[in-house]
Amino acid sequence: MGVPLVVFLLIGSYVAQPFVIPSRSMQTTLEVGDRVLVNKLAYRFGGEVRRGDVVVFDGTGIFSGEGDPVGPPMRTVRTLASSVGIGRAPAHDYVKRVIGVGGDRVRCCDERGRLEINDAPLEEPWLHPGNTASEVEFDIRVPEGRLWVMGDHRSDSVDSRDLLGRPGGGTVPEDRVIGRAEVIVWPLDRHASVRGTGG
Repeated sequence: MGVPLVVFLLIGSYVAQPFVIPSRSMQTTLEVGDRVLVNKLAYRFGGEVRRGDVVVFDGTGIFSGEGDPVGPPMRTVRTLASSVGIGRAPAHDYVKRVIGVGGDRVRCCDERGRLEINDAPLEEPWLHPGNTASEVEFDIRVPEGRLWVMGDHRSDSVDSRDLLGRPGGGTVPEDRVIGRAEVIVWPLDRHASVRGTGG
């Protein structure tokens, strides 16, 4: 019994981790209660975060103010428990879509209401029906090593736009990324790859 548990925890710590979607900010790509598998090796060994990726990241001190009160082993146990419905996900873990990477200029919006990345319009097939790209106007250059992230359900998402006045200008350090959301594994009728477009 002990060996399978250790293997399970090691996989959850270093390879792939289930994550429960806690809010409506990524609708309709991800719905509340969806279980997604997060690839924790996606950005190791030379992999780079790309525009369009859906990532899970630790927002401690950026999106949330408090540090993690438990160590990594217990944090992994808590996250795995939440994935099977017997616990809650860490409150400071967030899932958002990467809109801009280091060096990008991200601006809202052009004359057609689209985001612009490096002066080129961004087509967003993932945008929640009825939403505009953003009700908040902004123009930011993403610092190197950081990410500009937004929810797909723009009218119901706390994301980089809401943190423009904070240090880092609302951007998330790349080293806070836990992994890339790859596939919805539960419920079964929603089993599908998580949509993303690199660029």
